[in-house]
Amino acid sequence: MSRHPELISVIISTYNWPRALGVVLDSLALQVDRGFEVVVADDGSTPETAELVAARAPSFPVPLRHVWQEDQGFRAAAARNRAVAASRGDYLLFLDGDCPVLAHFITTHRRLAQPGWFVAGNRILLGGTLSAAVLAGGRPVYLYNPLEFLLARRCGEVNRLLPLLRLPDGCFRRLRPRRWQGAMTCNLAVWREDFYRVNGFDENFVGWGHEDAEFVGRLINAGIYRKEGRFAVPVLHLWHPNQHRGREAGNLRRLHEHLDKKLTRAEAGIDRYSA
Repeated sequence: MSRHPELISVIISTYNWPRALGVVLDSLALQVDRGFEVVVADDGSTPETAELVAARAPSFPVPLRHVWQEDQGFRAAAARNRAVAASRGDYLLFLDGDCPVLAHFITTHRRLAQPGWFVAGNRILLGGTLSAAVLAGGRPVYLYNPLEFLLARRCGEVNRLLPLLRLPDGCFRRLRPRRWQGAMTCNLAVWREDFYRVNGFDENFVGWGHEDAEFVGRLINAGIYRKEGRFAVPVLHLWHPNQHRGREAGNLRRLHEHLDKKLTRAEAGIDRYSA
């Protein structure tokens, strides 16, 4: 059955890196498809992030809003749930605040959207030198032409070029419908009705790691399957030091417990923000 989203809600996770968020917003402002809104899911940043969004919102080409929660450690699951509850779109596109996108990102995600399926995209990792140049106001990497990407690859400032290939939609994108591994919320799209069906992200995942895999696992258990966005919708991931991962082991155990139990709904999910 063919169906295209009416309004896409781009949910951008961020924490205390307004300069990177500004680059992401710049890339979204240049999208060819304007049928979307942006909701910044702020996991407790200091006021600079709110000030950035407030300054950009009046002239931004699509609706732009900021949803903040108190800083109580890494709580990306809760921040995303709050932002979704404040959004209006029938299709949700999750993006990280350090991942600018190419000009046809929204266009292609809209084309790949299909009822009963979520779309898992991938990313290109940028090196530290290139990331610093972009953040300092140099030529935006999301405007690079193929030759510029090739030169950056030869200099070791992008980790791969294959994601830049553009392949059409087709059955090959649905060959691994039950694969939860590798799906990340830096580039993940899901129908709003399916997000609510599994009660969103599980807010018991606190600290870095695996809340996105657990969410995808519940989608699959609920009969909502994976469609590959590779070779269609990459994001460009700015370099930064790794997050503190002191709670990763506990999150990983919880992930596998939930997979073993074949859970379909989050115990602590978006229902706490919904009427």
